[in-house]
Amino acid sequence: DDPMRDYALDDGFDSEQNKDITWRHLLQQASEWEGTLFDKPDTVDRNRFVGAGADNSKKGTHRDLKRPGEYYEYNDVRVNRLALSLMQIFRKPLPEVLKEHIMDPIGASDTWEWLGYNNAWMEIDGRRMQSVPGGGHWGGGLFISSRDHARVGSLILNRGRWQDRQIISEDWIEKSISPSETNPEYGYMWWINSELGEDYQTTDWKNVPTNIFYGSGFGGNKVIIIPDENMVVVGRWFGRNTESTFIKMILDSK
Repeated sequence: DDPMRDYALDDGFDSEQNKDITWRHLLQQASEWEGTLFDKPDTVDRNRFVGAGADNSKKGTHRDLKRPGEYYEYNDVRVNRLALSLMQIFRKPLPEVLKEHIMDPIGASDTWEWLGYNNAWMEIDGRRMQSVPGGGHWGGGLFISSRDHARVGSLILNRGRWQDRQIISEDWIEKSISPSETNPEYGYMWWINSELGEDYQTTDWKNVPTNIFYGSGFGGNKVIIIPDENMVVVGRWFGRNTESTFIKMILDSK
């Protein structure tokens, strides 16, 4: 809940609209951050909706911003702003952080890549480094095998524990999959099949257990966690609104 402006190495949180944005706001897609990052203005994803029955006919059009923490909107410019802020905190490229703290400890391969935009460079402590995007909306993003994705999913399924080592705190995992105030089907960048979100209609998961949660990437790529079955499912190129049918088929076949 600390304000982002206390950590930034640039002026991205100096404006009246942005000065009260916290880490939580960005993690829950409720920051209402205003600005341009890597030549992409936040307006390109204003009025964007994600999920079942989403109407994106007004995507990219003007919408008066609300105060930080008051409104949910899936906005990749703001996700990229979070990634840049994290790089400023670690003072090293996020792919190096991910490799050191997550991927190497869980035995991931050396084939994955996390690529940034050609214009997403800045200098920190005399070192030129590239900020990476949160997804592949405009290119770049995380390129990773299904097996490595499944290892990450297993780490989350086991509440941040890998063998005898607690890599991510269990408390953080719990908070990540807890409903946010502005969208009960969204936590800290994880989608939640929450009972609270029954009428929210960002997802179509009404026929599967409500404790299922998942990460979703560009192109219908999913890492789905099914706690009741101690199961991780990695899926590629899901069609629109097909995930719940697919999961129900898996559960019915056991």
